[in-house]
Amino acid sequence: MRQLELHEYEEHSEPVELTVDQRDRLAVLARSLQIRPAPGLESAYLLRPASDVGAIQLDDLSLVILPKRSVALTRVLYLASYAMGKIHWLEGEPEFDADSLVEAIVPVFVEAVSRAFARGLLQGYRVEEDALLTVRGRIRFDDQLRKRFGRFPPVEVRFDDYTEDIEENRMIRAALARLRAMRLRAERSRRSLSSFDGVLERVSLVDYHPTLVPTVHFTRLNEHYRPAVALAKLILRSTAIEVAHGRITGSAFLVDMNTVFEEFVRTAVRERLGLSEREFPAAAANHPVYLDDRQLVRLLPDLSWWDGATCRFVGDVKYKRTTIEGVLHPDLYQLLAYLVATNLPAGLLVYAAGEGEPAAHQVVSVGRTLEVVSLDLSGSLAELEAQIGEVAVRVRQLAAATRSPRAKAA
Repeated sequence: MRQLELHEYEEHSEPVELTVDQRDRLAVLARSLQIRPAPGLESAYLLRPASDVGAIQLDDLSLVILPKRSVALTRVLYLASYAMGKIHWLEGEPEFDADSLVEAIVPVFVEAVSRAFARGLLQGYRVEEDALLTVRGRIRFDDQLRKRFGRFPPVEVRFDDYTEDIEENRMIRAALARLRAMRLRAERSRRSLSSFDGVLERVSLVDYHPTLVPTVHFTRLNEHYRPAVALAKLILRSTAIEVAHGRITGSAFLVDMNTVFEEFVRTAVRERLGLSEREFPAAAANHPVYLDDRQLVRLLPDLSWWDGATCRFVGDVKYKRTTIEGVLHPDLYQLLAYLVATNLPAGLLVYAAGEGEPAAHQVVSVGRTLEVVSLDLSGSLAELEAQIGEVAVRVRQLAAATRSPRAKAA
């Protein structure tokens, strides 16, 4: 089997021989992967990943996409898992030998599942519908008339069942199955993923669509499941399995670093400010922001702080500097549009290190300030935590300034 290694946003050093079938399957499994014909060559292509990091596997081709050379695989896992479930790795990042993101996530996920199941499998109530010989719960009279013409038994009923077959366990089992479908190199990883088969035998195996993974609400009863469910959600959102003639012909585990970085920054800053998701939402959810008076141009800021219907702060997050042919500094224009639409005097643009230098741009004529900061993802966790703390402090300062007479006049 051929094995290729690429880094995000870097073109592979040499043209890659691909059949038409391989080319087309790669295009389906990794839509952000740029595949261009190599000049002067037949059946050879230039491959350039975008923001997706992970692994793609075909029958005879294994393609590993690594993050930027300054960012470790474990740091990607930290950002993603924190954003998914506010998971803190206070003891430091785990150390293990892994050459791809899918190989790296296995021991972390297995450990999280083991800890979740240490108290026994979580149980809860599910609403079930069935046809029974006796009445249990509530009779579904409409179904009884439609299916049984009013005759008894059986009885069409709806009831609450206390069971292990609940969403949390279903998501974990589905994520374990997705990882097992990948072509893992480490025998230890393959064995560890199979170790939960007996425990989950009464839990349904659900094939979740990557865009329709359910949201689990946590209480004191299921809080110990949070890390495992967060990682399961990440796995289910990031995997794609290609099946032909009853067998797996291709698979992919890809994490979009643009989304991961944005969700991490928003979640971490929100947590440090002690705000709720309603007060500090994604894309100004429940608080529509429009640039024009006819409300035709809606804006979706990555960061915003709301006090009721009043926006106190607005900002944007970019893992990669936006490039648009013929347009200079589009990220700054975007932040300026947010400020104009919300009538705020200053906003914040958060880059990953290397994409933008810290600065404060005073916009002429309109009295707005565009502040730029960057987060270095290559340092230690303690250093990253400190940087996030500084961003949160600055967000609070900018929000406080909107209450001043000067800010209101602006």
